[in-house]
Amino acid sequence: MANPFFPMNRRNFIAASGAALTIAGAGVRAQSRAPIELHTRMTSYAFGSHETHGLVSLADDAPPPVIKLRQNEPAVIDVTNGLEDFTTMHWHGIRLPNAMDGVPYLTQFPIAQHETFRYAFTPPDAGTYWYHPHCRTMNQMALGLTGMLIVEEPDEIGFDQDLPLNLKDFRLDEERQLMPYFTARGAARGGTLGNTMTSNWQISPRYDVPAGGLVRVRLAVTDTTRVHRLVFPNVEGKIIAWDGHPVNEDIAWPTEQAPLWLGPGQRADVALRVPDSEGTELDFTSLIGSRQHSVASIRSVGKSKGRDLAELRSLPKNPVAIPDLDNAKTQELVFGWTPDGNGQNNGLCGSSDYTFWSIDRKPWPGDAVSGIGPVANLDYGKSYILRLRNESPNLHPIHLHGLAFVPLRSNLRTLARNWTDTILLLKNEVVDIALKADNSGDWAFHCHVIEHQKTGLAGYVRVS
Repeated sequence: MANPFFPMNRRNFIAASGAALTIAGAGVRAQSRAPIELHTRMTSYAFGSHETHGLVSLADDAPPPVIKLRQNEPAVIDVTNGLEDFTTMHWHGIRLPNAMDGVPYLTQFPIAQHETFRYAFTPPDAGTYWYHPHCRTMNQMALGLTGMLIVEEPDEIGFDQDLPLNLKDFRLDEERQLMPYFTARGAARGGTLGNTMTSNWQISPRYDVPAGGLVRVRLAVTDTTRVHRLVFPNVEGKIIAWDGHPVNEDIAWPTEQAPLWLGPGQRADVALRVPDSEGTELDFTSLIGSRQHSVASIRSVGKSKGRDLAELRSLPKNPVAIPDLDNAKTQELVFGWTPDGNGQNNGLCGSSDYTFWSIDRKPWPGDAVSGIGPVANLDYGKSYILRLRNESPNLHPIHLHGLAFVPLRSNLRTLARNWTDTILLLKNEVVDIALKADNSGDWAFHCHVIEHQKTGLAGYVRVS
């Protein structure tokens, strides 16, 4: 995405490389303010009996690690590009300085092979977030480069176990080799679905948890397309956070009759009480049509801990600025198709031969096109209501970088007023969201069905 006032000079953006790497199991944790080092690379992985080649990760023969930071503590993450293609890294949902947001041409120059970019920020909010490239986005995400990022609360909440679940599809043939991840037909409709659903790159994995214990399950949809309709096990539990933030209004426990819709980019944190009996298995499932597909399961092990959900401390509220609704200016944004069939110029981050989508009936012309203005100009410190109008029969998870917002109303359903950075727009839905423009910069604003984003449904919001 192009900012006409932004000097696209590589020297301005390549920072010094970092030092120590700290890995604990499948996770990477910031320690003693030492930089976390991440290296993008090609790798392979066995989804069953056959090894799949040509994947992209930050580890050999393994998915990208879970990164763990702590609220209000500075973090330094050095990303070194080991791929032939350019890349960047975006920290989805984190309210950070604009220069650290990882959007090519809008906030930084793309990272070339063997180059390192230093991301340094202090996360103001605890919760469940994730990371992914914003250059060669469709390619690198579809091939695996999506990982979860947890910002821990300063004090323990009281869980016996924390279980992150990274929900990601792959498109594989009968021999578990990669199929084309992009189709023009899919891009012009709901997106091209994968045929192999995974959690943490595993097919229907099972995790052992303490019997009678309290478990925090963190669900993050990092897929390029799939909108999950989730059903939770029939046990005592509650949804405690939505898109990183503690819930303000309760969200009903998902059942087969009323599943939880969770689209690309969205997250939900679940607290549940494990049954006392050892060997009890509980399934988290996703509805495909009327059939329940196991996303992941947990199995109770050991002697019961005899815990009670009432023992958990409430999640502390994140310091999100409350919009002044009485003095908020309303602006409408329309998401839909476009008659313009020309492709996009994304510069070093790849180009698209197709344009199918638009914001306000203007398709995004590409990341590297100069002189393109924002879809909305917001005055710093002012409050706004953005009216998001979906003029298409397809679902669109709309993601706003750098800011948090709260849904107010919909023409089709009742929405819980919980802070978020990504809202799933239904067919022909109109949703009002409210925010306070308290983070300066040019912030990407796009659909997180990546085929939609890369064929026109993208733009940026300017806060100044």
